[in-house]
Amino acid sequence: MPSPSKIDKKEAYHAKLCKLLDTYEKAFIVGADNLILEAWFLQGLRPGAIILMGKNTMMKRSIRLYCEQTGSDKWAVILDQLVGNVGIIFTNGDLNDVRAEINKYKVGAPARVGLIAPDDVRIPAGPTGMDPSQTSFFQALGIATKINKGTIEMVSDNHLIKAGDKVGASQATLLSKLGLRPFKYGLQLLKVFENGALYDPAVLDITDDAIMSSVSAAIANIAALSLAADFPTLASIPHSVVNSYKNVLALSLATDFTFPLAQKVKDFLADPSKFAV
Repeated sequence: MPSPSKIDKKEAYHAKLCKLLDTYEKAFIVGADNLILEAWFLQGLRPGAIILMGKNTMMKRSIRLYCEQTGSDKWAVILDQLVGNVGIIFTNGDLNDVRAEINKYKVGAPARVGLIAPDDVRIPAGPTGMDPSQTSFFQALGIATKINKGTIEMVSDNHLIKAGDKVGASQATLLSKLGLRPFKYGLQLLKVFENGALYDPAVLDITDDAIMSSVSAAIANIAALSLAADFPTLASIPHSVVNSYKNVLALSLATDFTFPLAQKVKDFLADPSKFAV
């Protein structure tokens, strides 16, 4: 049986989450692997957005209860996304602006044994601050060193870890001894929620110009198909009108029949010099 304090905490968390679900219409589902959220990050998101972390079971429970109590299941689409170390960033602001703000924040992390390196790790030549008794440690890693002023100094730059490689024990120990935190992690944008719909963050990269370009290309294809099939559509009618005008104009030029626009063409063909500027 949970203690009264735990029950109170659960109820407070439930109330907080329900208030956020009432207040906001948009959200990011974010992954927080290898990341400890710090106060400066949380402050940086406000007032445009607010992040909520917690146990997945608690978040799912609160969302299900909220859907039952309100009779609205629009937030239910995110339930399947609450797997692993994830959180929710709520907002009513512009999603692209909030995304840019999220991507600003990266936190340094140490190289842990067995971790797949997200980036290359290079150690520049120079003093290490380590005493000469640890020279053998560098030799085991194949790193050339010399003793300078009572400390070990690396004589050249070293490409210690390649991106995609697994971090070894010796590599992790060396980076720890040097006080280096070579990897940077931020929140991973997994999904976007907006007014009951869930979609990939890549959709936010689609601009109005890209949409208009795709629409224009589609209209052009429809017009071409309609003209070839001799089947009029809204897309093909302007082309059909222009083609018809060309036929009437050609007929007028070949006969004595005329009309104002055709007469201009006839006058030009009769004496082009009159139209010279």
